[in-house]
Amino acid sequence: MKKIIILATTALMLAACCNNNEQTTETMKQELTLTQEWDKVFPLSENVNHQKVTFETQYGLTLAADLYTPKEAEGKLAAIAVSGPFGATKEQSSGLYAMRMAERGFVTLAFDPSYTGESSGEPRRTASPDINTEDFMAAVDYLSKLDNVDLERIGIIGICGWGGIALNAAAADPRIKATVASTMYDMTRVGGNGYFDSEDKEESRHAARKAVAKQRLTDPMAMAGGVIDPLPEDAPQFVKDYHAYYKTPRGYHARSGNSNDGWRIVGTEAYSNARFLYYINEIRSAVMVIHGEKAHSRYFGEAAYKYMVEGQAEGYNFVGKPNPAPENKQLLIIPEASHCDLYDGGEGNYIPFDKLEKFFRNNLK
Repeated sequence: MKKIIILATTALMLAACCNNNEQTTETMKQELTLTQEWDKVFPLSENVNHQKVTFETQYGLTLAADLYTPKEAEGKLAAIAVSGPFGATKEQSSGLYAMRMAERGFVTLAFDPSYTGESSGEPRRTASPDINTEDFMAAVDYLSKLDNVDLERIGIIGICGWGGIALNAAAADPRIKATVASTMYDMTRVGGNGYFDSEDKEESRHAARKAVAKQRLTDPMAMAGGVIDPLPEDAPQFVKDYHAYYKTPRGYHARSGNSNDGWRIVGTEAYSNARFLYYINEIRSAVMVIHGEKAHSRYFGEAAYKYMVEGQAEGYNFVGKPNPAPENKQLLIIPEASHCDLYDGGEGNYIPFDKLEKFFRNNLK
């Protein structure tokens, strides 16, 4: 009881500090110039309606999104917000997921994150654990206000780096009744520890912090992290997989950082000095983690699932308590699938849309 009183008091104090601020959502809104012609990397389904929309976040940013609705649907429907991969846009994987789920009867929203794609925010291609988690929660705000959406039946899908962000949002926002993390990265873990925790030592993090500090004074707008092109012959298989998606007609898009020059080096620093998944063992709503059997990133999803259910962390120096609702958590490994196969299905049509539909129907009711 004491803890509840403290939390409530803190919230009231924060609210009181803002009482003199008369800024409203309307005054926060920024006008965006949106591309109206169809420019996705996949064709539009004849079974859905599509429109470009915008919505505002609590950080004062306006996000651009594609709203998909099933044709001839009536009444209030369950809804799903979708984003990812990290560095991609709604014209790529997230839009495909959204459209396919709309074909199956859901209202869906694929959005460009803050500072990305057609969404607002300067400097471009900046990322923040807090701001990106708010992006998902703001998408839930938007869906909750639609006349054809049941606000008690809203879920989210996060792809790749946005899988970790989706779990963080689900831990923070109990309005999210069901979450899918597909082919997920934990961006804070890889940012601070390197791939496979190979740089999980103080010396490596200190060197990285010194490099970023120097970058702030030399060229704070410099970009890095786009998929390498041309592809070196000795590139690891997962880099070849990224190239096959982001650098070919299969997935290339002019607004995608991954397809082009990446992210602002300084603008992603926060991900290296944060840890995302601390409270996911307290998510009471339904969660399904999906990963490819052959994905280089599989360890992120398996570790997140284990900690979420058992409270046993890998790649983090903490131990939590077991989840109070482990029965609605699932880990689904897709045989033979690589990381990027779950972006668009790959040659094996690997995205398990039937299982996604069943998961959301069972948990958004």
